[in-house]
Amino acid sequence: MYTDGACLGNPGPGGWAWALPGGRWRSGAEAHTTNQRMELTAALDAARTLPGPLEVVSDSTYVVNCFKQRWWVKWLANGWVSSTKKPVANRDLWEPLVGLYRDAPGRIELRWVKGHASDPFNDLVDRLAVAAAGSQRGGEGDRPPGANDLGLPDEPVSWRR
Repeated sequence: MYTDGACLGNPGPGGWAWALPGGRWRSGAEAHTTNQRMELTAALDAARTLPGPLEVVSDSTYVVNCFKQRWWVKWLANGWVSSTKKPVANRDLWEPLVGLYRDAPGRIELRWVKGHASDPFNDLVDRLAVAAAGSQRGGEGDRPPGANDLGLPDEPVSWRR
């Protein structure tokens, strides 16, 4: 399952999206947010929505490295305080995502993919997230929209249903 987040300005209007290759997808929006929050929201929504084993493919090192480098272990041990002695940013999103990860060891795996490198599914979720940010409307379906229904990556377009 591929995820992405987008923000038109940072902070600014944001959008997030996830999609299963050739299958189900979902997106959403927030009026004033950050790109990191949208990246996290996409992963959290997918983990909450989709049952069974899940490989989260993301171009966000922020999301992937939290689990690959086990930042969350130190955050828990330090009461959600970072290595810089400040409260962990976006705790309201990290805490439930870490909880889902811990509750079923091995169910959620994460893999990083380079963004804007012609991976068709990374490009798709980027387009869905940018469209949600621009229109401030989400969507969902059993099959992702076609390329003609969406703009280029990181290019806001009107949402079409």
